[in-house]
Amino acid sequence: MSEGAAKTGAGPTFLIAAEQYYSEEQRVINDDFAIKMLSPGLRTFVSLMRFPKMRQWMIKGSERDIPGMWAGMLIRKRYIDEKLRDSVPNMSAVVNLGAGADSRFFRIPELKNIPVWELDQSAIISSKGSQIAKALTVFPKNLFLTPIDFDHDSIADVLSSKGYPKNAMTFFIWEGVTQYLTQEGIESVFDFLSNAEAGSKLAFTYVLKDFIQGKVMYDWEKAYEKYVLKDKIWVYGINPDELPSVLEKYGWRLIEDKSSADLADSYIKPTGRTLKTTPIERICVAEKV
Repeated sequence: MSEGAAKTGAGPTFLIAAEQYYSEEQRVINDDFAIKMLSPGLRTFVSLMRFPKMRQWMIKGSERDIPGMWAGMLIRKRYIDEKLRDSVPNMSAVVNLGAGADSRFFRIPELKNIPVWELDQSAIISSKGSQIAKALTVFPKNLFLTPIDFDHDSIADVLSSKGYPKNAMTFFIWEGVTQYLTQEGIESVFDFLSNAEAGSKLAFTYVLKDFIQGKVMYDWEKAYEKYVLKDKIWVYGINPDELPSVLEKYGWRLIEDKSSADLADSYIKPTGRTLKTTPIERICVAEKV
């Protein structure tokens, strides 16, 4: 995974923190801890979101450059949160592959009684540990922040070094990561997941292959120019029609495969807000067989 990917890790958490300035009825997701995961500079910026005109300006700018990104990130968080809550009673562990600045551990009460391993690049893990230590008087004993290079390190070895039992029925989260990995990195992660305990669950996101290949833009020309052509940090995509066979190859069965548009009626419509969605990124859940 490129170093450039590390710079995007706080983006979704910024959106969630800004979301808290809406009334509870208008929020897509509730999370009072998200702002504590951000750097002082980003916290100051988030505080400006308390002004409705600033929020409108931010969303308008986002929609102009990357249509549907704002709602898409919130929707994927909400969807994975719900799937995780539903599954936790049957799980022995949670592993977040590429956790970034995500604050899911602190917004989901059900995670307080289950061991959680969060993996990401060393710089992200170090920063996250510092922010959590500043926010809390006691660091959570069941949260294991684990540095890793997904393109080169063995996930199994890294997790084992942090006390993860390989036979634990686990809920794996792989959110906003796959597009940043090389083919070899993707295969390495799936090789690891192929050894997961039967009944384990996997929630992950992916970007459409035809977009990564430049065949269809979906009104994301500016994003394609930045992430694919200029920064070269989005390198991997999946064709939805091929997803079931990809998962089957590694012993997983697809349960659901959704776009943000599929979930907008459930998550956006009740807020009364008008937010665009995008087909670029999809969210799916699978089960180990």
